[in-house]
Amino acid sequence: MTNIINGMRALCPISESTIRTLREQVEPCFFPKRYRLVQADGFCHAAYFIERGMTRSFWLVNGEEITTSFSTEGGIVFSMDELYYGKPSEEFVETLEEVEAYRIALSDLRRLFETNLELANWGRIIHQNEYRRLHRSHKERLTLPARERYEAFCRQFPDVCRRAQLGYVASYLGITLSTLSRIRSGERRTERRNLTQDKCRDV
Repeated sequence: MTNIINGMRALCPISESTIRTLREQVEPCFFPKRYRLVQADGFCHAAYFIERGMTRSFWLVNGEEITTSFSTEGGIVFSMDELYYGKPSEEFVETLEEVEAYRIALSDLRRLFETNLELANWGRIIHQNEYRRLHRSHKERLTLPARERYEAFCRQFPDVCRRAQLGYVASYLGITLSTLSRIRSGERRTERRNLTQDKCRDV
């Protein structure tokens, strides 16, 4: 659970006692690429701490998949509809790579939030950060052109930019794949031009 523990401690203090308590409640699991961890319109009854790999969450709207978020090492994925409101999930969560994770029952996660102050504080912070991400994403969609949206996304989530398929990133940004491909092609041309200029100056 190295990546999970490091991710938690990067957000707030977590004692060894709390880590032991968490370890007692989770079980290791492994999933192949493109596995559905959470199904829309259903109950999963579990949350997944990601030790290795990447997932994406998405809505299905008129047959089209709309990517809403990505999670990587140290993150946690679950249905907020199910955890907080007892309702079926409105989103799918699927693996984009082979994933090593630790499963915890939602009932156990709720109990830990209610009885362990450190985990309750960690839960508050991850939701605080998630609200900030959603607020920023909404603002950028309304105010920034496609290129600047992509550049902001790469600064905020460089690891996702390197690992996720372009189509998923385009969906998250609310732009077409062809538009994102043109942006990426323009970036590569600029990088090659800058590299050539640097070499000329070195001669």
